[in-house]
Amino acid sequence: MKKANETHKFALCIGNKDCEDLEKRKIYQVLADDDAEKEGYFRIVDESGEDYLYPQSYFILVSLPREAEEALQVAK
Repeated sequence: MKKANETHKFALCIGNKDCEDLEKRKIYQVLADDDAEKEGYFRIVDESGEDYLYPQSYFILVSLPREAEEALQVAK
């Protein structure tokens, strides 16, 4: 059984003001970062393939079927 901090989150991009590494209407993986979330940010694996902090207002968290989550996960 996965612990809460091991669960994978995904988010739909709804805004990308001044961000060339985000595409609107695309789903991104959200990595766990409690400190960032407390400050209003998500740690997102963006188009560069790296993870960066972006404002939470740029995203809507989405629930996906397990198969979709597995297909979208970034390789570790």
